[in-house]
Amino acid sequence: MSDVLERIQETPLLQLSMQQAINRALGEILEADDRALIFGEDVGVLGGVFRVTDGLQQRFGANRVFDTPLAESGILGTAIGLAMAGFHPIPEVQFDGFAYPAVNQIITQLARMNYRSRGTLPMPVTLRVPSFGGIRAPEHHGESLESLFAHVPGLKVVSPANPQQAYHLLKHAASMPDPVIFMEPKARYWNKAGVDLTENSASLEGAVIARPGTHATLIAWGGMVSRCLQVAELAAEDGIELEVLDLRWLKPIDEAQLAASVSRTRRAIVVHEGPRTIGLGAEVAALVSQSCFDTLRAPVERVTGFDVPYPSGDLEDEYIPNIDRILFGVQRVLEYRRG
Repeated sequence: MSDVLERIQETPLLQLSMQQAINRALGEILEADDRALIFGEDVGVLGGVFRVTDGLQQRFGANRVFDTPLAESGILGTAIGLAMAGFHPIPEVQFDGFAYPAVNQIITQLARMNYRSRGTLPMPVTLRVPSFGGIRAPEHHGESLESLFAHVPGLKVVSPANPQQAYHLLKHAASMPDPVIFMEPKARYWNKAGVDLTENSASLEGAVIARPGTHATLIAWGGMVSRCLQVAELAAEDGIELEVLDLRWLKPIDEAQLAASVSRTRRAIVVHEGPRTIGLGAEVAALVSQSCFDTLRAPVERVTGFDVPYPSGDLEDEYIPNIDRILFGVQRVLEYRRG
């Protein structure tokens, strides 16, 4: 009888795509906080180029969800001014590569204002950035800017890997007094999964283990988490159990969870779409080497994009780490022998 009651009391999971999960989270943020404002290019009448903000202007009005001119520096400048006036702006940069014109505002103002004012001017701005590749778009539509943003003191950077994370992490980010760069993996917008709306907010900090394993740790974030999970499934067919660690927060990085995972498996492969040189994987590798030097059985491997400008759609499959390249990285750390 108790088992029946437990099943009845279970909260059913909503099957949502990441696009739908973010849309729902934005609606709930607007409902709960009358100071929250959503704005950007095409987010109002059109509902966003990916329809992430679809229907929000109709529900909340054009004063709270509104379109802006095609000027990213103006979008961020407006967000900073609104935050100074006591609002909670949630601007959108339509594509990651379009964020470059706003980098001056992001680095010199958004990230510094709280520090510069000694805490009298907090910046509760959540900047949504559809990020990374995987949709075969033209130039400047598939960048990987995490290392740029994560390098800047004063910014927090987070990237969800699935609809569950997208819903809860966005609401969590919007509740923070700090500026948060919310990097949405656009290739995952249409992938559906179960979303539990009642998740405890305490579980939203730091990294999470997406799949436990024993032979090596695959470390990834955003869209590369699902790619690493595919690799882990294939490796398991050959008796190799790979742990998949989803960093989620790219600034600050969860050093404790990172070290705990690699200390168990003794091998690590970092996977990301951005270029290899000075990519975020280099910082992750340094942290792993520092924390796990005595237990590592192989150097930390990196499987990344190449040191070229992010290519347009025709060459995207050659650029983004694929299953074979990741498996070769796994093979290198498993077969490594000290000379």
